[in-house]
Amino acid sequence: MSGTEAPHPGPVAVPVVRPRRLRTTPAMRRMVAETRLHPAELILPAFVREGIDEPAPISAMPGVVQHTRDSLKKAAAEAVAAGVGGIMLFGVPEEHKKDAVGSAGTDPDGILQVALRDVRAEVGDDLVVMSDVCLDETTDHGHCGVLDAAGRVDNDATLARYAEMAVVQADAGAHVLGPSGMMDGQIAVIREALDRAGHLDTGILAYTVKYSSAFFGPFREAINSSLKGDRKTYQQDPPNGREALRELALDLAEGADMVMVKPAGPYLDVLRRVADESDVPVAAYQISGEYAMVELAAERGWVDREAAMMETLTGIRRAGAQMILTYWATEAAGRLARG
Repeated sequence: MSGTEAPHPGPVAVPVVRPRRLRTTPAMRRMVAETRLHPAELILPAFVREGIDEPAPISAMPGVVQHTRDSLKKAAAEAVAAGVGGIMLFGVPEEHKKDAVGSAGTDPDGILQVALRDVRAEVGDDLVVMSDVCLDETTDHGHCGVLDAAGRVDNDATLARYAEMAVVQADAGAHVLGPSGMMDGQIAVIREALDRAGHLDTGILAYTVKYSSAFFGPFREAINSSLKGDRKTYQQDPPNGREALRELALDLAEGADMVMVKPAGPYLDVLRRVADESDVPVAAYQISGEYAMVELAAERGWVDREAAMMETLTGIRRAGAQMILTYWATEAAGRLARG
């Protein structure tokens, strides 16, 4: 062998273990999938606005609208037909009905309570009808609670308002209440109020982990928010993960029937930790900003919209959510039905 000749490489090592064998066809990938989505695991958030004759598009959330009472009933019926598990209602009152204590939220004829009765009349028990227990939609200052003389959210005064809201919403037909204001002690107060009013079977989906997130931006348009400032003193601080487990322990001790992590996508690590610790069903809310990013990127042709939609939902499910609140609920359910 001359000094310029390379040595013969000899036999090439052939892998015995080939994970690619389980990726060869769509049928194979479907058969061995570790995570599966089902329409019944999806919950549709929906906004109903008082005083409009036609659904009002939300510019920051392409494809999502503020519903009229009639269009909301149609959306609920479509969700049932698609096999969606639930619907979460948010009421948007007329601007002049907002006040410092969110009176529209406890008015039996407030838009959310009217909408609850409408939807229950339309779908009965075929859809789990949920409602938002919070004051931000109905206050003229846009905060989730009552303000004290210094302009700070008064935790305990707010709890009294939540108790009233919970009973009025249960009276209107909500199967499940979603207290979203992140007030300390809210689950215990609401549970006591419901039980005292005879609503023993009305469930509570606790917003156990709700971060003060930049991704809430489009939601403020959806509810015509009057907020000035931020919610950093009551929503959780994004750097903190261990705190979420403390909130979980408190909500479980206070009687939460289900718990939620919100937002979903930026907090999949927290979702996994909550799912590992919780002994009740765990939900995650894919919020407005998460939805908008995909929709707007798809409009530019930067991502495959349907593929991105299903990938994000699968990732949330894989991280431990048994239920997912998503604005794509009805569409994704239809996609799942098609296989």
